[in-house]
Amino acid sequence: MAWESPGWQTSSQEVNETLIQESQRAFMSRVYGWMFAGLLITGGMALFTVSNEALLRLVASWMVPMLLAELGLVFVLSMAARKLSGAVAGLMFVVYAALTGMTFSIYFLVYTAGSIGQAFLLTGGIFGAMSLYGTITKKDLSGWGAFLFMGLVGVIIAGFVNIFLRNDMLGFVSACACVVVFSGLTAYDTQKLRQLHATTGFSSAATVSIIGALELYLDFINLFLALLRLFGRRR
Repeated sequence: MAWESPGWQTSSQEVNETLIQESQRAFMSRVYGWMFAGLLITGGMALFTVSNEALLRLVASWMVPMLLAELGLVFVLSMAARKLSGAVAGLMFVVYAALTGMTFSIYFLVYTAGSIGQAFLLTGGIFGAMSLYGTITKKDLSGWGAFLFMGLVGVIIAGFVNIFLRNDMLGFVSACACVVVFSGLTAYDTQKLRQLHATTGFSSAATVSIIGALELYLDFINLFLALLRLFGRRR
């Protein structure tokens, strides 16, 4: 037909690409919104817990069960979040962030508040730079996956072994490796989430956003802990 000209097809394609980009930006905004909300909850609970001696003692007494509860929540959210309603997934994410903040209160007893703040700012800078790289790069970062996974397994094993060895050099090397691994994961996960939005039919479902927020939240938290171990000043 006359109106089905090449110019019309090009215009239609441009409109579709624009709509896709706008949908993608909206999706990532929700992901970052959930992630930053989680970080605020974690920081607020950490400060509240460390300022309440009775609660701090309770956390110290129940540290292992709380850590197991955190692992359980992460497992459920990672594996079954899409089967949950948005409200349930959101509540689980909030509870996880709050539990993390309570357990993190212990770090205020080990490191000075100033060095914790500096580590947080440094983490924010690295995370922002790597997330931006994952957003704007045209390079396919999927090839990083295997390398980063092996690195993650390595730092987990090294951390477990060092619980018994308590070797400062091994701890230092492990912390440096964590910085590299979680910096890379930040860029990798950012690009992967943008692709996830496309493969799920440009879904704006809350559960999909929460899955993405959890991944980036974990990247940020683990990067922060590694930097705190490297640069934190002990009391």
